[in-house]
Amino acid sequence: MKPRVSITNYLTYLAVLVAYVVLQIMLSTGRASASLRGMLVPICAYVVMAVSLNLTVGVLGELSLGHAGFMSVGAFTGTAAAIALQDLLPSAPLRLAAALAIAALFAALAGVVIGIPVLRLNGDYLAIVTLAFGEIIKGVFNNLYLGVDGRGIHLALLSGEGIRLDEGGKMIVQGPMGIGGIQKISTFTAGAVLVLLCLMAIFHLVDSRAGRAIMAIRDDRIAAESVGVNIVKYKMMAFVLSAAMAGSAGALFAMNYSTVVANKFDFNTSILVLVFVVLGGLGNMFGSIVAAAALTILPEALRQFSDYRMLVYSIVLIVVMLLTNSPAVKSFFARRRGEGKEAV
Repeated sequence: MKPRVSITNYLTYLAVLVAYVVLQIMLSTGRASASLRGMLVPICAYVVMAVSLNLTVGVLGELSLGHAGFMSVGAFTGTAAAIALQDLLPSAPLRLAAALAIAALFAALAGVVIGIPVLRLNGDYLAIVTLAFGEIIKGVFNNLYLGVDGRGIHLALLSGEGIRLDEGGKMIVQGPMGIGGIQKISTFTAGAVLVLLCLMAIFHLVDSRAGRAIMAIRDDRIAAESVGVNIVKYKMMAFVLSAAMAGSAGALFAMNYSTVVANKFDFNTSILVLVFVVLGGLGNMFGSIVAAAALTILPEALRQFSDYRMLVYSIVLIVVMLLTNSPAVKSFFARRRGEGKEAV
């Protein structure tokens, strides 16, 4: 059976492309402020984080509070790979693509490792374990030392004193100091491409037979299991894909700065991404994109009102929450989606 076509998916792609073109025009004509230019790559990273977490929370129906842990795995492995590949891949775009792929792979492996025991849990128990995972990952990278020389890769925990590098060797990860001296190779174009690729992966999964099985598990686990749906398999599929996308977002985010530390990817980051998902609407990828972009820009836009910006920010969150939970607003968008499907 072929995946069904949804006009909403194409409208989401179109919105991303239009935003990219408009922002590129602003950049080329000098109309974009320095603050906006600096936020473009982080916005793309947070958008990927939002849609990937929405796959777990909105589509799969499981609450994850450790999504920043996967972002951290991707940030450190992808950045370390980019530094190690500087001589082998002098082309920055190729090195960035390789780093994003490696970051996604390691984050997916972390998703498999944590998913095997965790996805047998439900509700609050799963949320608590994913929260613990995020804190454990932060602790690991805070105490990890990694160096590279002609003899290969050298690892140590708690202290880097035991690492003896040959002449020309390089310390990449230095415990609480993280990774320094990063070459800033992340670009807005790469971020936009990553957003589109993640949306394509999510929409293809959701509109496929596997996606329908995942949503059946979300709606009624017992009923889905009674008709032969492999619960662990499909939950693992969505969870690992979500982790891989979060890892690539982490690498994109990290390589936009000269230094990255593990404390950047803490519990607060996971909650921030969860706010994007809730405000945008569970299962609504377009809403997650808008929420992630708006709530990344809003604090900076309100910086000139330093005494009141967090008050305004909080009021905006409350208003959006009320609107997204309004029955009238929900029925309006439900009718619009129904009209879109009938048109197709």
